Amino acid sequence: MESTANQHWFLCKHEDGSIFGPLPFSQVRRWAATAQVAPHDKLSHDQQTWLKAPMFPELEMDWLVEVTNDRYYGPTTLGAVQEFLRLGEIGDETFVINSCDGSRRQIRELRDLFPWASAVDEEALEEAPATTTMAINLRNRISDLEQSLFEERRALQECEERYRKLEERYREREARYHPQ
Repeated sequence: MESTANQHWFLCKHEDGSIFGPLPFSQVRRWAATAQVAPHDKLSHDQQTWLKAPMFPELEMDWLVEVTNDRYYGPTTLGAVQEFLRLGEIGDETFVINSCDGSRRQIRELRDLFPWASAVDEEALEEAPATTTMAINLRNRISDLEQSLFEERRALQECEERYRKLEERYREREARYHPQ
């Protein structure tokens, strides 16, 4: 099998199933470093066999962002962590975990490891996937709304059942007191 670098690759975005490629692996690597490849996105060189992006060590998706005590985003790259920080989705006090060595540190301790922004290739950006965001607040809100919707539907079903029973009792009384 050819090496990863010598093959053309396809990127399938988990969010909407859109596919980018064929493209050199170096481009996929640049996209991963700029938060354009998410943890659930998949890569393939033949569009038959797809593997999740973090399974490729060359992408260096070695970091988990500790969003809350029990919620994590990742694995992702240090460049993506830097982008999330720039977007204000996380702060210097946010913890990240290196999945290679298990170390847990605050972002403020990693600033010297962040890759420096490189020159932007405008033409490459036109064909690139959108920058991935953690969208944790949105996910929490969606989860809360789904739970509320479930509870509202259950309450509606209970009300409809009570209404049906009351209507039956009303018809029985009507038939008893007003025979035709």
